[in-house]
Amino acid sequence: MLSSVTLSRRLASEALGTALLVAAVVGSGIMAERLAGGNRAVALLANTLATGAALITILLMLSPVSGAHLNPVVSVASAFERQLAWRDVAPYLAVQVGGALLGVAAANAMFDEPVFHASQKVREGPGQLLSEAIATFGLLVTIWSCSRRRPSAVPFAVGAYITAAYWFTASTSFANPAVTMARSLTDTFTGIRPVDVPLFVAAQVAGAATATLLCRWLVPVLPEGKAEA
Repeated sequence: MLSSVTLSRRLASEALGTALLVAAVVGSGIMAERLAGGNRAVALLANTLATGAALITILLMLSPVSGAHLNPVVSVASAFERQLAWRDVAPYLAVQVGGALLGVAAANAMFDEPVFHASQKVREGPGQLLSEAIATFGLLVTIWSCSRRRPSAVPFAVGAYITAAYWFTASTSFANPAVTMARSLTDTFTGIRPVDVPLFVAAQVAGAATATLLCRWLVPVLPEGKAEA
């Protein structure tokens, strides 16, 4: 049970996991763009595979410590579902954002980019916002449905979903407010203009809230001791 793990250890886990995730997303994006010779499809494929693999690994490593939310909307939704104490939500969100900033700084520095550099990459329009709402909706449905029926499958299901969502959403599936904010500070392949961040985050919150409410009915929590469906 996560309640048996001290808050300081859980916060360290969230910060570390989010930092590693952002470093993987941004770093692989920079490497992919440099090696793809202008072929954006190849660059996106490389970025996708690295992100999916890193996400599965991080979830397997850190889920037993903090739940490995790595994502503010997951933490808030978990509090609504009584899986995280409300008093712990603000610290979780703070270290997730802090970890994300550390991750983007590390990725930029590894590739001799400015540690923080506001992105110029335009990501705006109804299609982009709808993509973020759908991407985050699907992520939360994946988390809730698997955690309530097949908990051991969550890391693999989440990694697989994000890998797919990179390709079936126009926004390439940010689906995470902390990651979105961090990616506004890299003017590279995975960046997003700071001005585009607020609406992205709003779409992500809407998608997460819709998924959480739907799953209360679609995949309700099984009574304690009841066999899995």
